[in-house]
Amino acid sequence: MATDLRISRPEPAVQVRLTAGRGRSRRIRSALAHFGVFGAPGLLVYGCFVLAPVLLSLWYSLTNYNPFNPHTRFVGLDNYTMLLHDDEFLTSLRVTVVLTLILVIVPNLAGLGIAMLLNRKGWFYNAWRGVFFVPVVLSSVVVSIVWTRLLADDGVVNQVLGWFGMSPVGWLSDPSLALYSLAGIMAWQMLGFCVVVYLAGLQSVPDELYEAASLDGAGALARFRHVTWPLLAPALTINTVVLLITAFKAYDHIQVITNGGPGTGTTATVAFVILQTGFVANHQGYAAAMAIVMLVLVATAAAVIMRLLQRREVDL
Repeated sequence: MATDLRISRPEPAVQVRLTAGRGRSRRIRSALAHFGVFGAPGLLVYGCFVLAPVLLSLWYSLTNYNPFNPHTRFVGLDNYTMLLHDDEFLTSLRVTVVLTLILVIVPNLAGLGIAMLLNRKGWFYNAWRGVFFVPVVLSSVVVSIVWTRLLADDGVVNQVLGWFGMSPVGWLSDPSLALYSLAGIMAWQMLGFCVVVYLAGLQSVPDELYEAASLDGAGALARFRHVTWPLLAPALTINTVVLLITAFKAYDHIQVITNGGPGTGTTATVAFVILQTGFVANHQGYAAAMAIVMLVLVATAAAVIMRLLQRREVDL
């Protein structure tokens, strides 16, 4: 007796699910392939040069690590406890806060004013834009050496003051002035960056908005308040965050110009103290704890400022 063999076909709904499943699998494989080609190298670089050093520093901060003392032991939070009573570190925090306030406020205000003056067409204004941006591309060491010569007790600035019968000023030798002189030098170097960012923001403002405001009877101040300033909110965010990070990691200028002086720690920032502690005193476990604290402070401050400024962008 013959047997009736029939190949059963799946129901239409089942067939649709199988087809969808195969399509989803192909999309997943394609996404993984693209990630392996484009995303994995970036993550590998980030992990090797950012994440791994941070985790290693975190581990060192919990030890008494010293490269010249092989007897490294786990000390827990002792390094962080010591920071609360370390006058040198607390002084460096105060110095860093003062430097940060000056470096965030002065280039922002001056850069906005200069950008508005240079927001015109013509070779003259293009040339001046280049002049203001030159200090940004110069090495901080070169800038520091030049300003050290200019602000020395017998430097050019004091010689010019002498022509007007004024006494020499200890710009870098007076403990009460050194930090402000240092902040002024750094602000001068970062001024061109702020000018360029604000110029980009100004040139993106449509002329139609100014024309409409003028037709409504708005003067120059009203046009700036209601048209220009709201549309410069993204530029303000960029400048503020970049200047904040620049101030917190300031080291080159301090090392070349004042070496943390004059006196004891009058211009020593947190970054300067960290490097001195880690690579001069060789207390790298303790220096790692300082670095972790600074990382938390910078990340928190940058996150808060970006949150506030970006909320302002939305509100405007």
